[in-house]
Amino acid sequence: MFTLTVNGKCVETQKDQKLLTFLRDDLRLTSVKDGCSEGACGACMVLIDGKKVKACIPKVSTLTGKSIVTLEGLSERERAVYVHCFAEAGAVQCGYCIPGMVISAKSLLDNNLNPNRDQVKQAIKGNLCRCTGYVKIEEAILNAAHYFRDNLPIPPRERQASLNIRFKRVDAEEKILGTGEFVDDIIVPGMIYAKALRSKYPRAVINRIDISKALAHLDCVRILTEKDVPNKKVGHLVMDWDVMIPEGGTTRYIGDALALVATNHKETLDEVLSLIEVDYTELTPVTCPTDALKAEAPLIHEQGNILRKEVLRRGNVDEALKNAKYVVTRKYRTPFT
Repeated sequence: MFTLTVNGKCVETQKDQKLLTFLRDDLRLTSVKDGCSEGACGACMVLIDGKKVKACIPKVSTLTGKSIVTLEGLSERERAVYVHCFAEAGAVQCGYCIPGMVISAKSLLDNNLNPNRDQVKQAIKGNLCRCTGYVKIEEAILNAAHYFRDNLPIPPRERQASLNIRFKRVDAEEKILGTGEFVDDIIVPGMIYAKALRSKYPRAVINRIDISKALAHLDCVRILTEKDVPNKKVGHLVMDWDVMIPEGGTTRYIGDALALVATNHKETLDEVLSLIEVDYTELTPVTCPTDALKAEAPLIHEQGNILRKEVLRRGNVDEALKNAKYVVTRKYRTPFT
C-alpha cells in the first residue's frame, strides 16, 4: 500500500503506477494533461513537496509520504488571478498546455513575487506550447506576479461582448483551470481503449502483418488493419496520406500506423500491441528537403516530392497607383494575432 497526500487529502493505492495515471484515472484530476508520456512537454506538471515535477515520470512507489499539488488544489484566490491574467494577456489558444504552465508559474511565484522576464522564461522552460509563441504566457505570469504582490482585486468580467471592448475568449477559464473536456478526459460506461501500432522505421516496405497472436489475447476486442478501412486516404491539401499502411506498402515516417488495437483495459494495450508481428524491409529514408529535391531521390509520394509549385509575379507598384482610377491612402492597425 502506498500513501501520499494529494491536494491536502491523504490517499492510498495498492497499484504501483505512474503518478500521471494515478492522478488522472484513479483520482480523476484531469487538469493534469497527458501530452507525451515521456517527460518532454510539461503538460502534466505538478508540485511535489513544493517543487515542479512532470507527473509522467515518477511512480507512486517513490512518493510515499510526499505532498502533491495539482491545479485543482490551488486556492480560490490563486485560481482567480491566473484565470484573469492568462485570459487578459490572450495567453490561451487550444489550452492543452496551460494547466501545466500555471503550475510552473506557481512554482516560480511561490518563491519570487517580483520576477523578471528571463526568470519567467526559465520557469516555463520545461513546458511546451505549440500555439502561442510563449510571449503572451510570459506576460500573463508577470501580470499574475503583480496581482499577488500588490494584492490587487480581480476586475469584474465582461457580461456582454461588443465591438468597443477588449473581450476575453469565452472558454478561457475552463482551459486555464483544466476543467474543459478534451477527448482524453472523457470516460463513459462500457468504454474500450485503442492504440495504433506504428512503424519502427521512417521508410520501409511492410512485407507482412500477423495479428493472430494479438487477437488471441483475452483482453483484445478488435484489431483493424488497412483491409478494414473503407476510405484509405486522408489529407488536407492533397488526399494522399494512408490511414494505415497495407502489406506491400511503404512507410513515409515513423508515425505511420500499421494497425489499430482495441482492448477492454488501457493497461493491456501495449501488451497486445507487442504481440503483432511485422516483417519489414528497411529502406534508406529521405531526411531533409534538399535531398528530397535531388533527381535521384526516392519518391516519398507517387506524384513526386514537391507538393506544389507557385509562380510569383511582381509588377510595377508606382505605375499601378499612377493609373488607378481611385487611390485610398489611410493608416490601419491590427493586433499581432
